[in-house]
Amino acid sequence: MNRIKSLLYLGLVALAISCSEPVDYSQAITDGHYLNEAQDRITEVIIHDIFSPPVAARIYSYSSLAAYEVAAAVDPNYQSLLGQLKGSEEVKFTVPENIYPPLASLAAYYTMGTHLIFSEEMVNAHRDKAFEELKEKGIPRDVFEASVEFGKEVAEAVKAYSAQDNYHQSRSFPKYTVTNLPGTWEPTPPAYMEGIEPHWNKIRTFTLDSAGQYKVSPPPPYSTDPESEFFKRAKEVYDAVNAAEKEELDIAMFWDCNPYKMNVKGHVMFAEKKITPGGHWMSIAAIAAKTAESDWKKTAEALALTGISLHDAFVACWDEKYRSKLVRPETYINQFIDEEWVPLLQTPPFPEHTSGHSVASTAAAYTLTQLFGEDFHFVDSSEVNYGLPVREYNSFSEAAEEAAISRFYGGIHYMPAIEEGVWQGQKVGELLWSRISTKPKNLAQNE
Repeated sequence: MNRIKSLLYLGLVALAISCSEPVDYSQAITDGHYLNEAQDRITEVIIHDIFSPPVAARIYSYSSLAAYEVAAAVDPNYQSLLGQLKGSEEVKFTVPENIYPPLASLAAYYTMGTHLIFSEEMVNAHRDKAFEELKEKGIPRDVFEASVEFGKEVAEAVKAYSAQDNYHQSRSFPKYTVTNLPGTWEPTPPAYMEGIEPHWNKIRTFTLDSAGQYKVSPPPPYSTDPESEFFKRAKEVYDAVNAAEKEELDIAMFWDCNPYKMNVKGHVMFAEKKITPGGHWMSIAAIAAKTAESDWKKTAEALALTGISLHDAFVACWDEKYRSKLVRPETYINQFIDEEWVPLLQTPPFPEHTSGHSVASTAAAYTLTQLFGEDFHFVDSSEVNYGLPVREYNSFSEAAEEAAISRFYGGIHYMPAIEEGVWQGQKVGELLWSRISTKPKNLAQNE
């Protein structure tokens, strides 16, 4: 009996010792999977809450910046962007010894993302599920709590920075007033929505000196004369849509990215929710990081810089849109060429010049090329959840060029808006990389 008791005692001791042995949780998060999943949920909420393309870009930029700042705080191979970005101040974070950095980065993303959207419960539910999964991977309670708290601390610093960008003040700015002057923008069917974000050029930029730093060439002088340049440009759109082949139709639909699409059936009108242009490129950034087998820090860097590129691109683009206030092809063609004509894509609710897709796509593609290289093959599955097939590209610039021309194929932009938009987006991308760096000077000089 004593022998049995002794064996039981030894067994219990051994069990207790084995249970107290630390679990290796170092591989709980290695790549950008959790961060990309968090971004996917933010995208779902952006669609659900129907944020406009410029506002969506703002949400992505600050959320991913928070995640990146954790990487910069814990790894000397990365440099903080706070202190480099316009209007920001350098923040010296004291990093606790007992944190798990990739978890802190994820917590920072969730905290910042939740702060910027309406449907917080959707993000919180996603966060809680991810956190439970990570706890099951053996992250000790004290490490888990310390990591989340540090992530929140970093996010609070980014929140303070975001609060000064004039966004909240802009919510009370006056709505756009339609002028009815010849050649100026007016609401388009079927919903005839008012002009979206007419004061977006007053939002603080990250790297641009001002919203109007890169002014594009103006559109051709407005005219209804069939011999005029303007009429010819409108007729060019009309003919392109009427003669569109399958590949052109596929390209137009793939890059539609219109969160405002309204459908009319009889007397019933209902919205079809879609990803924004910025959401599409943030998805491409995540796909690129995964394709390149990037770790969580490189993923955070890619998302942050892509988001910042998109944000400044939309500020620059919207500055021109509400300066030129140009009429959309649909309005002009219906009045002077064919009153029954309908573009392939639904015309979005803001002025025409320049093309937002062209500016944003070119800026984002420039940034991703700097991060992953010119010759980078990737499969773009961004639109699969919205009923569209994948498309493959051999470079980010190839994808951006297709995104830009898609607006012409779709019948919602004249060619000058696309050509000038590409130029504007290129300038935005180039400036960003000349103004900020994620690499400390000693590392950047050795590359």
